Amino acid sequence: MADHLSPAGAAGTPPKPSAVRRDVRPAAPRDLRRLAAVEAAADAVLLEALGVTAGEAGWGAPVDGRDRDLLPGFVLVAGDPPVGFAHVVVVDGDAHLEQLAVHPEHARQGIGAALVQAAREEARWAGHDRLSLTTYRDVAFNAPFYRRLGFSEVARPSPWQQRLLADERARGLERPGERVLLDIALW
Repeated sequence: MADHLSPAGAAGTPPKPSAVRRDVRPAAPRDLRRLAAVEAAADAVLLEALGVTAGEAGWGAPVDGRDRDLLPGFVLVAGDPPVGFAHVVVVDGDAHLEQLAVHPEHARQGIGAALVQAAREEARWAGHDRLSLTTYRDVAFNAPFYRRLGFSEVARPSPWQQRLLADERARGLERPGERVLLDIALW
């Protein structure tokens, strides 16, 4: 879904100096149990921006990082302990950024952009041509953020992407705002 960056400081407040380095690394087993808390904190900010509750948005509870680690793909983290993560899944041979989350206390420090860049590099080294994601079109720290990083709207979704979009609609993810499928070339 790739929706959970936080806009802390977005109202013109300069970002606070980072106590967290932007170094991104593969998630270690000790990191995985901490990811749901990072996602929950980031979710709260997005839900506030959308003006809805998790139930109204069609979201379930944050996914346990240990469950994320079982899926084909990879999980990257920033910080130790993690204050942000990127989860890329492989679907029908394609790389898809399923989740990007940065804890609101560490937002606007370049951590999200560093995670996306590292996810792009990892997906490229794994042999993928493109990296896709779905997100909210008009939330400033969603689609506009990814567009600044070079992502653009997918004109012709593949069959699995069409199924993903249909599943998001069925779950009600479009109730709080329009969703968009974006991707970027990795080569």
